Amino acid sequence: MHELNCCAFNSFRFLVKGGLAGAAVYVAYDQGLLGSGIEGAEALKKAQETLPPAIQEWTDYLGWELPSTPKIDFSLSASWNKGVHTVMSALSAAPSRACEYTVEGWKYVKDLVK
Repeated sequence: MHELNCCAFNSFRFLVKGGLAGAAVYVAYDQGLLGSGIEGAEALKKAQETLPPAIQEWTDYLGWELPSTPKIDFSLSASWNKGVHTVMSALSAAPSRACEYTVEGWKYVKDLVK
């Protein structure tokens, strides 16, 4: 009987975790985070405007005192796009680089065997 309860509990935990993951994906999609870079940048700007007042309201309600958040002038979309371009550039050059490295490797092995 104990094994049946354990199996049921594990199934329940799996369903709860799956539901939370599904809800997180839905919220991310609904807020535009899974859309284009422009939509993602707009969602980030919206979050930056909305979150600090909400956090301040909760800390005032709970009586907590948090340090002020640092002001960061950083373009997430520009950095993201640069990273995507870098990765795609490396992936597009990978086949030719692999051929070059294979030729160099065979040459090195042939020189060792001589």
